[in-house]
Amino acid sequence: MADHTTNLDQSEQREVEENSAPAAKVVHAVVSKQGAEEMERPLDSLFWSAVAAGIAIMASLSVSGALHHYLPDAPWRELVVAFGYPIGFLVVVLGRMQLFTEQTVVTILPLAREATTRNFVRVAQLWILVFVGNITGAACVSALAAFGHVQSPEVLAGMVDVSAKLLERDAGQTLLQAIPAGFLMAALAWVRAAEDHMGFWIVLALTLAIGLCGFAHVIAGSTEAWLLLWTGKVDLGWVLAGFLLPALAGNVIGGTGLFAVLAHAQVRSEI
Repeated sequence: MADHTTNLDQSEQREVEENSAPAAKVVHAVVSKQGAEEMERPLDSLFWSAVAAGIAIMASLSVSGALHHYLPDAPWRELVVAFGYPIGFLVVVLGRMQLFTEQTVVTILPLAREATTRNFVRVAQLWILVFVGNITGAACVSALAAFGHVQSPEVLAGMVDVSAKLLERDAGQTLLQAIPAGFLMAALAWVRAAEDHMGFWIVLALTLAIGLCGFAHVIAGSTEAWLLLWTGKVDLGWVLAGFLLPALAGNVIGGTGLFAVLAHAQVRSEI
């Protein structure tokens, strides 16, 4: 293959290197390293970080509910309301908190590189801890929103109205609409590994896409599902079987079954 830098001096060649996009196998190695480091963290640190993420993700629903309340009832209102959706993700992802859907790729790649029983157990352990922590934090903070008077009754009503959109789809539709959300969240981890200095805009763009398209994210959506429970709109059976389980399955299929496998497949022969 021709060397396209032969006619450049040393400083120009360095500039070419600095401005070249990292190779796919380099990004794969970065994500794999992140996943391996996460699996080495103490279990209590993982759990409490996940609880914090479950609490912080509530910001998405709070801002969306406030926008829904303050904006006039116009055809464009839902478009603007969707811009509240990335807020919680920006806090969680840029704050390096443990969010379940990110782990579907960053911990699967080390397992794909080295499929040992020890790695499988560590991945399963991390997934369970992070998911339980996220759901615990989301349930607690949504209960605070429902009963603690931490926002005005009008904003709370807007949050309930936003959450009620979950009731427009059945479990099967939730599962299908969770698949692209899982894929996009896994892509977020991959793209940030390649362009981390653009982290804010990457998180904003990809999570805004989830919100605008109405895809189902199991943790962000759980704040809505729990709020519907605490305000008497649904029962616990619907929260578990109507939303959490199908959204979880769809996110795992999209994040692990599609993105992580494809991401590993494209560089498998190179590593």
